[in-house]
Amino acid sequence: MFINLKSAHTDKVGNVVKFFVLSGHGCFGRYLCRIGREATSGCHHCDTGDEDTALHTLQECPAWAEQRRDLVAVTGLDLSLPAVVRTMVGSNTGWTAVSSFCEHVILAKEEAERERERTSRLRSRQRRTR
Repeated sequence: MFINLKSAHTDKVGNVVKFFVLSGHGCFGRYLCRIGREATSGCHHCDTGDEDTALHTLQECPAWAEQRRDLVAVTGLDLSLPAVVRTMVGSNTGWTAVSSFCEHVILAKEEAERERERTSRLRSRQRRTR
């Protein structure tokens, strides 16, 4: 499913972040594993053992429970992608709620990915110097 978020809102950075969540691209374990940047598709943010997907992040991951509560207060309990898209295009309040969730979560996931990459590079250097 392709959603032209740019036509719905002009914030380019926010559009990219929301597109990542809606498409499953970006800092999700399933995607990172598929493109060879992660060895596993598991979620690094919780200990459930679940695969890290956009839906896991949006609907289930305990790491984002606080942000999800704020989102559910606006969207209701249905966090399926069609319901989230309806919320986004249904009102400014809905757009803001989804945007806030997506931006907070994706920025945190990106920072965690950068930290894993830094740690991995440091370990790699340490092994070479021994």
